[in-house]
Amino acid sequence: MPRSAARNEAMRAATHEAVLTAAVRLFARHGFAATNMRDIAREAGVSTGLIYQHHASKDELFTEVVTRAADGLFATARILTGDGDAASVLYDFTRRFLADIATDKDAAEFFMVVNQAFLANEPPGVRDRLRPGHQAFRQALTEVIRRGQRRGRFGDGDPAEMVICYLALLSGIVTTRLALPDEVSVPSPDAVLRVLTTGRTPTDD
Repeated sequence: MPRSAARNEAMRAATHEAVLTAAVRLFARHGFAATNMRDIAREAGVSTGLIYQHHASKDELFTEVVTRAADGLFATARILTGDGDAASVLYDFTRRFLADIATDKDAAEFFMVVNQAFLANEPPGVRDRLRPGHQAFRQALTEVIRRGQRRGRFGDGDPAEMVICYLALLSGIVTTRLALPDEVSVPSPDAVLRVLTTGRTPTDD
């Protein structure tokens, strides 16, 4: 019995997601240059010919990964700049981020690929695709910290510098978690946020 159009579309979407997941995994492990479409197809469990039905080239595939990352950064920036107590907003974001890293290896690998893309700018131009979202995200974090400082919830200091320290800490957690998954546990939000406070948890009154 012929498959329906809806079933065909569902299968196509599932294959598309499997290819993206496999690509992120291999880009994280080996880098962009050392990964080829044949490797990605093997990791996704599909033929090389099928993968080219979804993406014309490795550059195009990587661009889709980066576009998703940029969309996610803009969405996170909107959440951070919403209503609510600044310290609680940042605590909730940190908690969810760490939970994803602790329970979902794909989340850690995705974060690593985005960092690699931003640092190496490979393929050329990928950094420009990420930059607006990254700037919006940093600016939102900076404003959250500034708001929290006005209420005495965060320590003194330049909010922009504190954001760099906070992001560097998150990046280090992801890198260590991927390198030593059986030896390193993900720290608590309270431990991470002490970089922004005077030693107490920012949700304390």
